Formats: sequence, C-alpha cells, structure tokens
Amino acid sequence: MSDLENLQSDPKSLIRIARESGETVEGEPLDLGERVRELRKARGWTLEQAAGQAGLARSTLSKIENGQMSPTYEALKKLAEGLSISVPQLFTPPVQVEANGRMVVTVAGEGAAHATTTYEHELLAERLTSKKMLPYRARIRARSMEEFDGWVRHDGEEFLLVLTGVVRLYTEFYAPMEMRRGDSAYYDATMGHNVVSVSQEDATILWVTSLA
Repeated sequence: MSDLENLQSDPKSLIRIARESGETVEGEPLDLGERVRELRKARGWTLEQAAGQAGLARSTLSKIENGQMSPTYEALKKLAEGLSISVPQLFTPPVQVEANGRMVVTVAGEGAAHATTTYEHELLAERLTSKKMLPYRARIRARSMEEFDGWVRHDGEEFLLVLTGVVRLYTEFYAPMEMRRGDSAYYDATMGHNVVSVSQEDATILWVTSLA
C-alpha cells in the first residue's frame, strides 16, 4: 500500500503529521476593548454596573472599551476581579465552538435489544457513532443480589433515572438505596454496583454511561 493510501485509511496519521509539521498559524491580535465589552455584555451588565463591580470610574471603563486609553496593570487587575476572571483571561479570545448538527431519534420500543439474565437493555441512539455517552433503557429482571455473578463495574461515570416501579441500588461503598419513579443517582461506574427490582412488576430505568 502506498504512503498516500496509508494516509487516506488512517486519519490518525494525518493528525500526527499536522502536529509534527511545525507550522504555526498566527491569530488575529486581540482587541482588549472589544474583549472587555463582550465579557461585560455576556453578564448583562451596563457600563455603570461593570464599573461598580471593578471599582473603576464609568468614564475610564468606557475609554478602555473604545480603545481610547491603555489601562494600567492595576486597572486590569480590578477589571479581572470585577469580572471574576484572571488577568490572562482578559487577553484570551473566546473559544469558537461550531455546532456539528449531529442528531438521531430513537422511536419508543425500536432501540436495539440486548437481554441478560438480570437486565433487558434497549440501546438508544445506537446509529450515532463516536458518542460521548451511552444511553439505554433497562427492564430490571433481577430480584436479589444472588442473581448476579459479583459486582458490575466498568470505566466511566453513570447516571440512573427510575422510570417505572421501585428499585434498590446496591453499591460497593454505600448502603443500599431504595429508589422510586423520578429518583436518580450519579456515580463512579468503576465502583461495584447492581440494581434489583423490589416492586411487584419489573422496574424500568434509564441509564446513561460516559464513554469519554
């Protein structure tokens, strides 16, 4: 296979070459006045309110925003404290985040089914690749801890929301917790954990597990 074919089949190679190329890209110089104005407006403050927070005269702040004066370091410190940020953050442009428009809808009952002896899982958003979270609905068939082959544990963090019925959440380091419809828990998934139904009918829960 040629080098070009290797690059086309391995995106990581492109990333590595880009990192090793040594090329630098010069950014646009930051306009301090515009940056201060953006930070003030993001907080919904008027000039008077922002000046009061920073302990500066309104006229001084107005001149800084309009580029009519260069603030002293003391003035910068007051500005940063008033805005509850650090001085370097005054000179850091805001991160530009572009929406990638990813979305998938799973119609009720049409998620991918994966059954075990203790749980019946319905994977949600299965068609979406490279997810940061794994959402799934589960019917809790287990009624006691004896039905499990030890603790369930895996990487990441996990969120649990009871949809129907009553469950008991067992964890390695905490006392068992009985949970009803609308109750939720967020926990470290590397900690041993198991869930059983304690209601007459099988309870159902929503689980969301982090993948990053």
